[in-house]
Amino acid sequence: MEFGWINVFGAVIVILMLIPNIVYAIKNKGEKNLCTNRFMNAAEQIGRYACIILMWLPLLVWKFGFGSVFEMMLYMACNGMLLTAYGIAFAVYMKHRSARLALVLAILPACIFLLSGILLRHWLLVGFSLLFAFGHICVTCMNAGRVRGGN
Repeated sequence: MEFGWINVFGAVIVILMLIPNIVYAIKNKGEKNLCTNRFMNAAEQIGRYACIILMWLPLLVWKFGFGSVFEMMLYMACNGMLLTAYGIAFAVYMKHRSARLALVLAILPACIFLLSGILLRHWLLVGFSLLFAFGHICVTCMNAGRVRGGN
């Protein structure tokens, strides 16, 4: 299966990941980022926005699609499971914040971006997903001290 100039599945995945983040941002308006490392913050944000765009837009990709039906099914099944886990973790985190859950919420989107990049052979997405993972996990760990419970 090949995509044209847009990956609708990737766009839906991004929208589903953004919804709990928007809800969280609205409920926690005054919360500040405690990470003062500019490199980590920049890596996280550059990686995040690049992944959001590259999930649905095939920039610098010669052939945008799956190598086989199995890869497409794997993409759908694994991303479905990761999105479900992300939604559940977010719901639990909203009620019982912990550093451990914050870390899970940092790792799951990075896994979604990385898996999607690998299965779509979108190497730019793979690269930015690694940058995002590195930055997001580090920033999350640096902010973990603010989270109640600290575990």
